[in-house]
Amino acid sequence: MNAVEIEEAISNLAEQAFDAASFPYAFLEAFGNKATTIKRLQSGATNASDVEGGVLQRSNIHIAVCAEGEVTASLNALKASPATTKAKAKFILATDGINLEAEDLASGETVACDYKDFPNHFGFFSAIGWHYHR
Repeated sequence: MNAVEIEEAISNLAEQAFDAASFPYAFLEAFGNKATTIKRLQSGATNASDVEGGVLQRSNIHIAVCAEGEVTASLNALKASPATTKAKAKFILATDGINLEAEDLASGETVACDYKDFPNHFGFFSAIGWHYHR
């Protein structure tokens, strides 16, 4: 996927009704992850997350969907997670479908926004996409 396709895919995701169960996979799919990769994460075969509601894609991102109002606490749990370190995740992201927070663990750059506005931070999220396709 190129940058335009990724930007369109994440914009479409933000416009859809939030579905906590499918968000992590839809987010990863928006960045061009193959269906087989998504299925392996969904089945638990490659998901090494140790955080409730978490999906961990090795060497890329650790995502958590949490209860309303728990985004910052969930992001902190992702950051402190031994699995995040062990899997060499470069990014962490937490959302409750109302708010979204993410951090680039290498640079310390963060995003905190309304869920529906996360595509407005495409520059930050395109860096996540870059890691998927290296």
